[in-house]
Amino acid sequence: MTVSLEQLEAFVTAVEAGSFSAAARHLRKAQSAVSLLVSTLEDDLGVKLFSRATRNPTLTAAGRRLLPEAKLLLDRREHLIGIARSFEEHVETRLVVAIDELYPESSTGALFAAFADRFPHVELELRFPPTKDVVGLVLDGKADLGVMWRQENLPPTLGFHTIGWVPLILVCGRNHPLAQFPVTWEELKRHRQIMVTKRSDGMETHRLRVAAEVWWVESHWVILQILQQGIGWALIPAHILENSPLAPNLATPVLQFDEGAHPVALELVWHKQRSSGPAAKWLREQFAANGIHYRKLGKV
Repeated sequence: MTVSLEQLEAFVTAVEAGSFSAAARHLRKAQSAVSLLVSTLEDDLGVKLFSRATRNPTLTAAGRRLLPEAKLLLDRREHLIGIARSFEEHVETRLVVAIDELYPESSTGALFAAFADRFPHVELELRFPPTKDVVGLVLDGKADLGVMWRQENLPPTLGFHTIGWVPLILVCGRNHPLAQFPVTWEELKRHRQIMVTKRSDGMETHRLRVAAEVWWVESHWVILQILQQGIGWALIPAHILENSPLAPNLATPVLQFDEGAHPVALELVWHKQRSSGPAAKWLREQFAANGIHYRKLGKV
C-alpha cells in the first residue's frame, strides 16, 4: 500500500473546499487530476472516502474517520518544513529560560504565547527557581536567559537589563496582631517575619529584613498558607496576593511609616560570552519592551 502526501492533500482540500472543482482551483490543478488523486487514494486504502450519489461528494463513515489522520500527516509535513527552515535561518532548536516568581504570571503567559507564534519550532523549557539559583544556571549554560531580583554584584560575564519593578505588599493573617491597628516600624520588628529563601546576601535582602526572628520559605505561595495561620508577616509580590484564593483570609496592615508598597527591581540576565540566536535575541527585546511597571494597589 502506497499513500502519498499529494493524495492526502487532494483529499483534505476537497473536503475543506466543498468540491473537487473548488479543490482544483485551490491547488492549481486540473479537476481531473484532483479526482484521480482522490480515486487512487481510495484504491490504495481499500475504502471509499466519498459518496458520489449527490452532485457534490460527501464523506463516507471511513472518510470522516480518516480525515483527521490525513490532516495530522499534512500538519507534520509543515512542521518538518518549518524546522528545516529554522536551521537555514540559524534559529535555536531549544531555549531554557529561568524566571523568578517575582515576574507576574500574566506577563509570562502573554509573552510566551507571542513567542510560540514567532518561533513555533523552538523547544522551550521554563524553570522557576529562586533568584539565588538563576545566576548559576545562566553561568553554567543550563539557562539561556534569566529573570531575577536585582543583584548588587553580578559576575562580569553576565549582561543585564532592568525590565521593571514589582511592588511587595506587607501582608499578615486577618487575626494577626498587626492587622488590628496602625503599625509602627518598631512594632514590625517584634513579630516574626516570613521571607523567601535568601535570594542573595546583597543590600536588597538586608533592606527587606526587618524582624529579629525570621523564617525562610522557598515559595511566596507557601508563605501565604503560613500567613493565614497567623504565624507571622511577609512582603508579598502584589500580583501573587491579587491572584491568591487565600486573599480573603489575609490583611494588608495600615502602616504609619510609609504607603505600604516596597518596589523591587527585576533584571534580565544572559551570558555575554555565549552567542545568542534569533529566538533568544527576540525574547531579550520583548522582555525589555514589555517591562513590569509599579502601580499602587488598593487594600485587600
